[in-house]
Amino acid sequence: MVDRSGTPLVEMQNISISFGGIKAVDDVSVDLYPGEVHGLLGHNGAGKSTLIKVLSGAYHKNGGQIRIDGKPVEINNPRDARANNIETIYQTLALADNLDATSNLFLGREMVTPMGLVNDAAMEAECRKIMGQLNPNFQKFHEPVSALSGGQRQSVAIARAVYFNARILIMDEPTAALGPHETQMVADLIQKLKAQGIGIFLIDHDVHAVMELCDRASVMKNGQLVGTVDIPDVTDDDLLSMIILGKKPASAA
Repeated sequence: MVDRSGTPLVEMQNISISFGGIKAVDDVSVDLYPGEVHGLLGHNGAGKSTLIKVLSGAYHKNGGQIRIDGKPVEINNPRDARANNIETIYQTLALADNLDATSNLFLGREMVTPMGLVNDAAMEAECRKIMGQLNPNFQKFHEPVSALSGGQRQSVAIARAVYFNARILIMDEPTAALGPHETQMVADLIQKLKAQGIGIFLIDHDVHAVMELCDRASVMKNGQLVGTVDIPDVTDDDLLSMIILGKKPASAA
């Protein structure tokens, strides 16, 4: 069980965002605690991705407040998000396919020698260290990531986020298009991140994945929050009912 007695890592309070007069997110509040996986569910257009892009700095909110460790912060761009130890892993992973794992890990943040040269040896050593923690079976350090499996590519994307001290991780459908073995690999990675106290917002369409991976789930519909539930208190059908009918189950009230 996640300890939710203290201050949340993240509080998104009464967040609203409009596009052309249409409210994509309407007065939504969610939070996230250390070592918690909080699922965000809803149909396409429900507002879940828009909400989380406010936290990642991709969108600017029109109303509401974001708190990190209980303190109000302004997140106007991805640089602000990273300054608050927030990293996002999009479904596309945003990896450079022609580069290897080490080059992707340090892309744009390369280590250099005192002479100002790129320190390939130091970067590979660090890459091997973080990958050894997350995915000990990973060995393809010198192959382009285009040659890696989906699960291995996820490992590289997650390693990049964790290496640079992410405390809050946003994952956009991490198991989409993965087979059972690779889906389990990602599930194992998420458990390791939880054990490190990292909080994860998990955006997903798959109710079964949310039931397996998450501690809580928030369901959105038409830009509004239907409700937030503890996963042990609900069934797959309860979540589906929230998504389709927009009603929180009585058992979770």
